[in-house]
Amino acid sequence: MDEGVVETGAVTGGVRALLRLEGLALFAAMTALYATWGGSWWVYVLLFLVPDLSFLAYLVDAKFGALVYNAAHSYMAPVALLTLGFGLAAPLTFSIGLIWLAHIGIDRALGYGLKYSAGFGFTHLGRIGRQNGA
Repeated sequence: MDEGVVETGAVTGGVRALLRLEGLALFAAMTALYATWGGSWWVYVLLFLVPDLSFLAYLVDAKFGALVYNAAHSYMAPVALLTLGFGLAAPLTFSIGLIWLAHIGIDRALGYGLKYSAGFGFTHLGRIGRQNGA
């Protein structure tokens, strides 16, 4: 088995710490860029937690919940919005991309990784929440 990977597919040790620090760097950079860009802080506050609404998909089942949550917490869509917003000089689209990436960054920094279909608490950054027998 590779160093830093456990049976659940979650990273451990220094690799986990590095991924969490990358998340913190992403959050800080996107928030600083948003401030420099001059975006509305009301918009930032209103949209910052919107990606977390994806957890409602867990009401259907864990597999669907993981799929929707991961789609909302992957870098692909916000990077596309950021690029599109910049390329088309569309300020709101650009702002949404920045805010979305900042959200993903703080989630990663706090240890909320991409989810496995085993349940919400099983992430690529390790288990979150209460553990059985803890």
